[in-house]
Amino acid sequence: MNIGILGTGFGSYHAQLFKKMKKIDRVVVFGRNQEKLHELKEKVGVETTNQIDTIMSDPEIDLIDICLPSTLHRQYAVEALERGKHVFCETPVCLSLEDAEVMIQAQERFSKTILVNQFIKFDPAYAYLHTVNQQQKYGRLLSLSLKRETAPLWGDLGLDSINLNLMIHELDFVTWIMGTTNNLDVWGQETADKQQALVKAAFDYSDGFAEIIASSQMPRSYPFTIGYEAYFERAKLVYHESDENGETHAYLHAYTQTGREEIVLMAADPYQKSLEHAIWCIQNDQESTLSLQNAVLSLKTALELKTRLQTKR
Repeated sequence: MNIGILGTGFGSYHAQLFKKMKKIDRVVVFGRNQEKLHELKEKVGVETTNQIDTIMSDPEIDLIDICLPSTLHRQYAVEALERGKHVFCETPVCLSLEDAEVMIQAQERFSKTILVNQFIKFDPAYAYLHTVNQQQKYGRLLSLSLKRETAPLWGDLGLDSINLNLMIHELDFVTWIMGTTNNLDVWGQETADKQQALVKAAFDYSDGFAEIIASSQMPRSYPFTIGYEAYFERAKLVYHESDENGETHAYLHAYTQTGREEIVLMAADPYQKSLEHAIWCIQNDQESTLSLQNAVLSLKTALELKTRLQTKR
């Protein structure tokens, strides 16, 4: 299989991962920065080009991996489909439901697939939570609280953008494990320059509850942190992961009537697993949890939260 990558931001990391896969023959990367392209060519061993059409018109390219700004996703996803290529797209998949509908229609019209890098499903701690919930290992899931917290390191993450650009993976996980609901509420505040925000979103289900806490305005001394607390009928799971001084510290504990158990998970790179899953699904014509339709569910929720935050200002 041959891959064309658009973009040298996340695209650089994707290129490294693709080059490790046995069933990938060629990787061609488009970018504007000649220095980055030269480095990728020399260190990773990929082909490079500064012309998108070089990739799009190449009949040997099977899949276009879009790592460009989300404002461009619709344009290049549709063009790739028109040219008979599958698409793997970074998040958020797009910024409006109108763009999403155009992409869905193009996918159906050209009988090719768009998959979206909602990689949280392949993070071992989150995959474990989904599995034990499916198996009812601890009984029914009653309530789920997820968090994602960072210092202001990633540009504009104010109230108009934090839902799509920071919370999107937690939103994807909530819809994956608990489904969608119209009974939601949200609270948020942002910094004086409107570049960073703290948001708390609540999701009320007929048989459960979920909440997401996301902050981009933590003090710079605070490590990038993700985690969850899952309340089951017969247990509570607590996951915490922080990245401090280049080192990742993580634990997953299950609290039951018999005591506290440390859940030891097999280490895995969720980005790599996500890409491998996408390639396997395309090669074997299988349905995927990374489908465009699933991504649109979290997109709808993110946009609804954004609208509700705007009306509260």
